[in-house]
Amino acid sequence: MDQIRSTFNSMIKSERYSRFTLQPAEDGERHAEVKLSDDATEAEDGQAGGSPSFRPAPPHQRRRTLYFLILGTLLIFITGYLVGFISHRKPHAETASCDTQLATENLTRKTPTGVAPTGVAPTAVAPTAVAPTAVTPAVVPVAPAAQMDWADVAELLTQKLTSQAFDTTLSEFDKLKRSAGSEEDMSQGNRIFSDFKKLEMDPWTDIHYVQLQKPDSTRPNRVTFGSNVFEPAGYLAYSATGNVQGKLVYGNYGLQKDFDFLQKQNIVLKGSVVLLRAGNISFAEQVDNAAKNGASAVLIYPDIQDFNYVADTALYGHVHLGSGDPYTPGFPSFNHTLFPPTQSSGLPKIPAQTITASMASTILQRIGGPVADAGSGFKGGFDGLTYKLGGSENITVEVNNVLVNTEIHNVFGVIKGFTDPDRYVVLGAQRDAWGRGYARAAVGTSVLLELAKAIHEMVENDGFRPRRSLVFASWSAGEYGSVGATEWLEGYMSSIDKSVLTYINLDGVVMGRGSFIASASPLLYSLLESTMKQVKSPLGSGSVYDLVGNTAWQANALRPMSADDSAYPFLASSGIPSVSFHFISPNTETYMYYGTNLDNLDHLNYQTSHRTGEMVASAAQFAGRMALRLVHDYLLRLDVSQYSKVVTMAVRRVDIRINQLRMSGRLKEVSPSWLSDARGSFKRAADGISNAIQNTDLNDKEACRILNDRIMRVEHTLLSPYVSPIETPFRHILLGRGSHTLASIAETDDMKQLHTELALATWSLQGCANAMMGDIWDIDNII
Repeated sequence: MDQIRSTFNSMIKSERYSRFTLQPAEDGERHAEVKLSDDATEAEDGQAGGSPSFRPAPPHQRRRTLYFLILGTLLIFITGYLVGFISHRKPHAETASCDTQLATENLTRKTPTGVAPTGVAPTAVAPTAVAPTAVTPAVVPVAPAAQMDWADVAELLTQKLTSQAFDTTLSEFDKLKRSAGSEEDMSQGNRIFSDFKKLEMDPWTDIHYVQLQKPDSTRPNRVTFGSNVFEPAGYLAYSATGNVQGKLVYGNYGLQKDFDFLQKQNIVLKGSVVLLRAGNISFAEQVDNAAKNGASAVLIYPDIQDFNYVADTALYGHVHLGSGDPYTPGFPSFNHTLFPPTQSSGLPKIPAQTITASMASTILQRIGGPVADAGSGFKGGFDGLTYKLGGSENITVEVNNVLVNTEIHNVFGVIKGFTDPDRYVVLGAQRDAWGRGYARAAVGTSVLLELAKAIHEMVENDGFRPRRSLVFASWSAGEYGSVGATEWLEGYMSSIDKSVLTYINLDGVVMGRGSFIASASPLLYSLLESTMKQVKSPLGSGSVYDLVGNTAWQANALRPMSADDSAYPFLASSGIPSVSFHFISPNTETYMYYGTNLDNLDHLNYQTSHRTGEMVASAAQFAGRMALRLVHDYLLRLDVSQYSKVVTMAVRRVDIRINQLRMSGRLKEVSPSWLSDARGSFKRAADGISNAIQNTDLNDKEACRILNDRIMRVEHTLLSPYVSPIETPFRHILLGRGSHTLASIAETDDMKQLHTELALATWSLQGCANAMMGDIWDIDNII
């Protein structure tokens, strides 16, 4: 520093000399007087009382002086930079790439002891004075870590998801009861919140106040048939209430073809009470079909041919042909929001009630009427009982259910991405059930929590850096029609519709052992296939792909997503690519114990050959691999080309119908080319995305984000903008429900409606194609 000071003084005097005179002032203080002069020979330089003179340095010393000045300045700057870097540096500085450095501030981290938080000045201790033992690992420079290969990520996940871990978690979530909004439900929600908090997942709770229909404890529901009076314990939520009497008719499963068969047998349906056996379609669809065919009430029972359990087992469910709180359709059930009184169009207008198999057997023995022929498919499994169609005996149904305003809590946690934290995959599971709900709720909740633990450990300890975020959601009131999940969607759709990449449903992931089925958006078909090839078969050899038959996996494993699937509102109402999957027993499609008090560990163990823990671990690995693949790669694993095939098939059915109607003379001034042209635009847009992917450097994160934006528009823009979410909540023109769908257009007999819906569907499909093109100047609009 003396050398620097000397150099600085030399520079000051190089052309001039300075005189610094300290003179006493009147106030007793000394002041410095500075005088500059160009006269280097001034005689006063040596006079007493003056300051010493500083002569200019010789010319040959000036360059060396300048060099010392520059060197000193650099030394000061470097020293200050190092001190600031060490003092202000955040922990966990190692990153996978430059992308993760940009996103590090989005992660919640605790400041290690002895390290100053960002923005707080460090203590004034020289670096050389700090003992080596006092330096924490967080302040030691670490070389950036490379992004983990996908194979390493997948293997790491598999190692962490073991059957032993699930044995413990499953036992902790096995509860005797867990009805929505109950004390047990709230307790489980608090437990999940606490676990998310321990994992530093920034948990939060979403609270709704919903109308749940429950039996009246003072006035039980009742069925009267002759001298028999039944008071079943089970019930169907959201049934119309009242007392109805009518002729009893047996209607098999309540499919439309079943009602068509009854009408051909001259059975009068108008005003009748229809007895149906559960299965094939949802309770809500059964009641809706009965009402459309003129029935005044519906009774539903589990026939032993389909449900081989104790004959006195009570059956529970709901009959809302929709999802969410039916008294706030299309908008959220927040307590502070004043919405006008309204009801969902999916609420039934007729009473509906479940009865046990033993009650149904008693009724069927005395139903009367013609016998169903062998080829009708009406015969069930009761031995020694002749299945007759009825139509001659009266029966009375009394439903006294009441609405209860109930507070429910959805619980969330998040593992934030390092590059695109604003894009995320949601994994969800309901935690409520009608009874014990072991397969229905305990399994999915356990998978949700163990996945969160495993991925958190991968990020914290193993160097995994997800590019996008993962949101873990625990839903309440799922048994009433995905109420909790739907209310969240309705409450925050403006925030999440363009941010959620995919919804992965964890409900019912294990129903048995020996087979596998799935329902998904076509965008996820390719990801499903690749995941099936990578996850080992729980039977011990080969993969899940081998388990379902690798020659025709789609035909063997894929199923249309039903309206009572928990993922359906995400896909058909909100336009979010969604998937549900189930490990299941061979030659079955459902889990017979759902909606009963028999959904417990013993029965699931029987279905899995006492390997429930292994099956749950396999299901968790399957869900985890899909989720991590979606947040690991630069390019989203959503395959638009798969949708082209689905669109082509749907449009072809409409074309065939229109040509038939035109040839018959029933339809005029309508051309099938309208919709075909829109299909062509969709295919060209899909091909354009595929070509762009092939010609893009997939290591270029900005280019991939632009492509991802185009891919993410597909599902959402397939929602019809021309229908009301209140009247028609499932707005998807390919996978939804209602007159706006291409499937409905291909079947309608109303020519005016066909004309209108065809035009609107055409523009919906064209709008999707336009959105996929990206830039407005690339739009191919030839209609």
